[in-house]
Amino acid sequence: MTSNSLHITNGTSLTNYLFKLNLATKANTITWQEMLCVGPTVEHIASDEFIKIRKTFFEAFYNITLSRKQMTSELNKLDDISDFTEIILWFEYDLFCHINMVAVISLLEQKGIYLPVYLVCSGRVESEKGLKGLAELNPKQLKSHYNNRVKLTVDDIALAKKVWQIYCGKDPNLLLPLIVRSSSFKYMSNCLKAHIKRFPDTRSGISTLEYNILKLVKENNITSRHHLVGYTLHYQGYYGYGDLQLERAIDLLSIFFTEEEGALQLNRKGHLALEHQHNYQSEMKNTIYFGGVSSLDYKFDKKQNKLIKTIIHAN
Repeated sequence: MTSNSLHITNGTSLTNYLFKLNLATKANTITWQEMLCVGPTVEHIASDEFIKIRKTFFEAFYNITLSRKQMTSELNKLDDISDFTEIILWFEYDLFCHINMVAVISLLEQKGIYLPVYLVCSGRVESEKGLKGLAELNPKQLKSHYNNRVKLTVDDIALAKKVWQIYCGKDPNLLLPLIVRSSSFKYMSNCLKAHIKRFPDTRSGISTLEYNILKLVKENNITSRHHLVGYTLHYQGYYGYGDLQLERAIDLLSIFFTEEEGALQLNRKGHLALEHQHNYQSEMKNTIYFGGVSSLDYKFDKKQNKLIKTIIHAN
């Protein structure tokens, strides 16, 4: 490790792990705490508008009150990085991390920072099943990932900025051509596909993730909402949601199951939703924003494999 590397990590758990392994120190590390895959965003990060809408979102959606200082303390470290000659990003394979990652890359340019940028990204690990987060890797694996970090090219940087710009915009279908664009981001394609399918299906009014959560209820002996959160954390694929996001998603799905005698069971609506026999979008009252658009603005059409503008929200 060179002493002039600035590390930007995806969370406190990984930051502490890097400290423990002497791969980073408090003096050369920024911990990215945001959860930009959910809620409204604007393109210019750390602007007054950005801070205001995110602060309002956290209070309304999660009942979390944050001060401006709490929201900007880590970001402000980027105001003086004259001691560093390169930046190392530590982000994972999932949508949660990728949206934060493209935001960080965009923020660097917004602040006029043009140092070489490297990426340490976890996902599939040789001889192991499933996808692994960085903090889930053993010390040998994590050090190997670090030693094999990838230097991002000009085209990689441009792609990340484009994804962030579109994500904050009004037409998520503009992401579709980027799904097939080659880059150093091994999991970008999977993440963009997952994002498109977060919008309500035209048939049932529930998203792919919500559909999969209901399938978990149908096919397993789920005893409580907390139990369901645990299952979903393990089986959510490329979304990378944490407890906060999944608890909220499950609350919205409560119209589809009953809770009694230590068991969650699908009700009639739940079965009809899984069979795509009825559209429940209006009944769910899910007004969550994904960047620049509301989930009510578009619907996912499986046959066309694209998003369709919702008529009542069309200009």
